[in-house]
Amino acid sequence: MKKNILFVVLLLLGISTQVISQALLVKNNKANSRILLTVDDNDSKTAAHILQTFVEKMSGAKLPILTSFAEIKKNDVVIDNTQKNLPSLLGKSIKEDGFYLSSKDNTVQVVGGEGRGVIYAVVTLLENYFGIDYFGEHEYTFEKQPTLEVPLIHKIDNPAFRYRQTQSYAMRNDSLYKLWHRIEVPSEVFAESYWVHTFDKLLPSDQYGEEHPEYYSYFKGKRHPGKASQWCLTNPEVFEIVAQRIDAIFKANPDKNIISVSQNDGNYTNCTCDDCSAIDEHEEAFSGSLITFLNKLAVRFPDKEFSTLAYLYTMNPPKHIKPLPNVNIMLCDIDCMREVSLTENESGREFMKAMEGWSEISNNIFVWDYGINFDNFVAPFPNFHILQDNIRLFKKHNAQMHFSQIGGSLGGDFPELRAYLVSKLMWNPEVDVDSLMIHFLDGYYGEAGHNIYQYIKVMEGALIASGVPLWIYDSPVTHKNGMLKPELMRRYKKLWDNAEKAVANKETFLKRVQRSRLPLLYSELEIARTENEKKLDDINEKLDYFEKKVKEFKVPTLNERNNSPVEYCELYRDRYMPREEKSLALGAKVTYEIEPTGKYKTVGEKALTDGLFGGSTFVESWVGWEGIDGAFVVDLGENKNFHSVETDFLHQLGQWILFPLQVVYSYSQDGENYTHWETHDLPEDRSVSVKFKGVKSESPEAIHARYIKVEVVGTKVCPTWHYGVGHPSWFFIDEVTVL
Repeated sequence: MKKNILFVVLLLLGISTQVISQALLVKNNKANSRILLTVDDNDSKTAAHILQTFVEKMSGAKLPILTSFAEIKKNDVVIDNTQKNLPSLLGKSIKEDGFYLSSKDNTVQVVGGEGRGVIYAVVTLLENYFGIDYFGEHEYTFEKQPTLEVPLIHKIDNPAFRYRQTQSYAMRNDSLYKLWHRIEVPSEVFAESYWVHTFDKLLPSDQYGEEHPEYYSYFKGKRHPGKASQWCLTNPEVFEIVAQRIDAIFKANPDKNIISVSQNDGNYTNCTCDDCSAIDEHEEAFSGSLITFLNKLAVRFPDKEFSTLAYLYTMNPPKHIKPLPNVNIMLCDIDCMREVSLTENESGREFMKAMEGWSEISNNIFVWDYGINFDNFVAPFPNFHILQDNIRLFKKHNAQMHFSQIGGSLGGDFPELRAYLVSKLMWNPEVDVDSLMIHFLDGYYGEAGHNIYQYIKVMEGALIASGVPLWIYDSPVTHKNGMLKPELMRRYKKLWDNAEKAVANKETFLKRVQRSRLPLLYSELEIARTENEKKLDDINEKLDYFEKKVKEFKVPTLNERNNSPVEYCELYRDRYMPREEKSLALGAKVTYEIEPTGKYKTVGEKALTDGLFGGSTFVESWVGWEGIDGAFVVDLGENKNFHSVETDFLHQLGQWILFPLQVVYSYSQDGENYTHWETHDLPEDRSVSVKFKGVKSESPEAIHARYIKVEVVGTKVCPTWHYGVGHPSWFFIDEVTVL
C-alpha cells in the first residue's frame, strides 16, 4: 500500500519512476552498441565474448567486438585492461581482480586492475543490472528482452581476498562457471601447481631416501624417509637441494611468482633431531623450524612468494621469529567442529588463538577452511549459518587468500548453493546471506524453494539444539538421536514431499529437487542399517529408489575415497540386510586376551556379536586396536556344531585404519585347550577406497566346540608410504559370524 501511495505522489510531483538509461545496448532486438577493446589481450577478449554471448541470448542482437576503432561513440562498451587509466574514485583504488564500472557520459566503461578485473566487471554488469543468474554447471537463467538499457553506474568494486578458491563439480565441465563466480584454482597461481603437501615433490624420498635418510625426520629413535615423511629442516644439504629445485621451477614458469613449500600430510611426523628440536623449543611451537627454513628461502628469492602450511602440528605460531613478508602462511582449521562458528566452541577457540597469534606477526595469511564431510558427501551437513561469521573472522585477522573447502561433489548436500554463497562471501563478507540464499533457492528450485529453505532452517536449529558436534568425518548415524531423530525426519520428509509437488510439472526443477533430496534418503538408509528391528519392505523400496536416482543423476562418489554410490547399494543388500542363516555367535559373550584401545573395550562387549555390520566411518559398530595386536574369545554358551567363522575388518587409510597382517582362528570345548583351525596372511593394501574384508575359515566337517579364539596381528605402525609414517596404526573389527 505504501509503495502505491509513493508512486502516486511521485506522479503528482512530475518525477519519473523509470530508471534513466545511460547507454542503450539493444533496441527492438537490434544492436545499438559496440564492444571496444583498448588492448587485445586474453582477459579483454574473454570479457567481450561473455558480454556478447549473453546480450545475444537475451535479445537476439549480437554486439560487434572491435579491437581497432577511431573513436568511442555513444552507447559503446569500452573494455580497458591497459591498467594505465585506473581511476581513484570515492577514496578507493582498484586492487587485484577489482574493477571500475561506469555508465557516465552515455558509454559503459569497464576498467580492470591486475588479474581478471575486466571479466568480473562484465559478470557484475550482467548479473546485477541485467538480472542473469548463474547457479550451476551450465545452469543459468535470464529473461528475454527486446531492449537492453544500462542504468547509471559509477562504482569501484574490490574483492575481500586477493585469491579465492572453493569447490564445485561445475568447474570441471563449465569454464564460464569459474569466471562467473570469481574463483581461482591453484594451477592458475602456483608455479607448476605446487600448492600443498609438496615436501616429497621437492625432495623425492624415492630418489634420496635410501642414500640420505638424514634428509628426513628423526623421531622415535630413527629417521623416517618415505613419501609422507617430513624434512630435517636444519640440514643444510636439504636447503640447497630444495633451493635449486625451486629456482628451476620458477625459471620454467616465468609467469608465476608463488610456490608452496609445505609439509606432507600427517600429524606429529616432524623432525625431532637436536638441531630442529632446539629451534622448536626456543619458539615454543613446531612451526619454529619450519618458518626458519621458509625465511631462508624468502631471502634467497626476494622477488618470489612462498606459501607454507600451518596445519595440524604446525598450526600454532612461533614465539620469536616472524615470517618475512613474502612468506605466506596457509592456516588450516581442520580440527574444528562445524555446528557453530569458530568463536563458539572449544575447538574453534583453540584455532582462533592460533590465528590471532599469526595475525600479530604476519599480514600474509591464507586460510584453508573446511565445510565438508569427507566420509559422507551425500549426507546433510547443515553449516550455512556459520559461513559468514567465519569468513568475516578470516578477513579481520589479515587473511589475504582463502580456500573454502566445501562439499562440491555432484549429488552431495547442496553443492550448488554452497559454492554460490561462499563465492559471494569471499568477494564481500558483508553481503546479506539470507537474502542470497532465498534468491538462489527460488531461482534454482522454482516454487519448491520455500520448502527447501524451511528444511535448511529447521535442520540448522535442530543441530544446534541437539548439542551434537558436526565434524568433517561425520556420519548420519551420529545424529540419529539429534537432528536426524524420527520426529524431525518426518518433518523433513514432509517438506521435501511438498517441494516435489510444487514443481511436479516442471521437469528441470523437479530433477534438481530430487537430486538435492538424496542426502536425506541416504541418511535414512544409514540409520536403518544400525537398527536391530528393520522394516525390510520400506528399506528395499528406499534402496531401489536411491540406486535409481544416483544412476540417473550420475552421482560419482559417496566420499573423498571415491566409493561408488551404486556399489554402496549392492553392498547394502549383501552386507546390511538380514541373512537367512543366523549367526551362532549372535549375542555371545566376548572375553579379551588383548583388550581394544580406550572406549572400544566397552563398545566391543556387544558390538562384536550384535549382528550389525559397521559403515564406512567408525562411529558405530566398530571395535578398534591401536598400535597393538588383538585377541579375544567368543563364548557360544554351549558346545555347538558349526562349519565356518568369519571376522569383518575395515580399511580406511584416511583414518590410519589398515587391514591386519594376520588372523588366526582356533576353537575349544573347555576354554583351556585350543585346536588351531587356520592362519590367514593378508596382503598389504594401499588403496585409498574404504573397504571391508571378511576373513573366513571353513570346514567341510562340522566342528563341535563352545569357544572360538580370534588372534589378530596388526600392522601396529603406519608404513613409510602412509602419511602417519612411524606412528601407531589401527585395525577395526565389527562382527564375528559363526555358521
